[in-house]
Amino acid sequence: MYRIVFLISSSLLLLLGCSRQNAAVLPYYNTPDFTPHFISVAAAKDSVPHTIANFSCIDQNDKTITQQDVEGKIHIANFFFTACGSICPKMMSNLKTTYDQYKNDPSVVFLSFSVTPWRDSVEKLKAYAENNEISTGNWHLLTGSKGDIYKLARTSYFAEEDLGFSKDSSEFLHTEHILLIDKSKRIRGIYNGTLQLETEQLAKDIAALKKE
Repeated sequence: MYRIVFLISSSLLLLLGCSRQNAAVLPYYNTPDFTPHFISVAAAKDSVPHTIANFSCIDQNDKTITQQDVEGKIHIANFFFTACGSICPKMMSNLKTTYDQYKNDPSVVFLSFSVTPWRDSVEKLKAYAENNEISTGNWHLLTGSKGDIYKLARTSYFAEEDLGFSKDSSEFLHTEHILLIDKSKRIRGIYNGTLQLETEQLAKDIAALKKE
């Protein structure tokens, strides 16, 4: 009897352990419809061709930030503007909570692209960072070409509710989505930045990616 109980208990623990391991495996996203692909890192090299495109923007410290600054690192991207009074304050506040857990980690980079770059100058971004207690280590508030930022958001990050299919570049971009990108610049997570539970999950998923 004791042997049977032991075997059953051992089996349950094994199943629970497997479930926890599976829960920590993050999917890959290759298309704008965000169909998840649960595959190995090795398999992703051939079966997930979509990666974040090259970019060049200026951050709040007047420093040029490009894809080279996230090469071989995990990065988190979102889209905001300094004058936003609706979703952005909540999204940025929630994201800061996640950032605070990784602000001293050089392997993790946060990129917040302005969707009103014609208004959000370097000076405005710097003031925004100071007013919101955003330190300047590895969180870059970015401005640059509107066309480049909108194209990057819609065709690389698949950032909008409409999933980037057909919007013209002149249509205003406004989204609460936060994207998690792995060291190979592949999309591994999408989160509603206005929800605290989602940004808490983002923090956990960053930790999972760091173990890959």
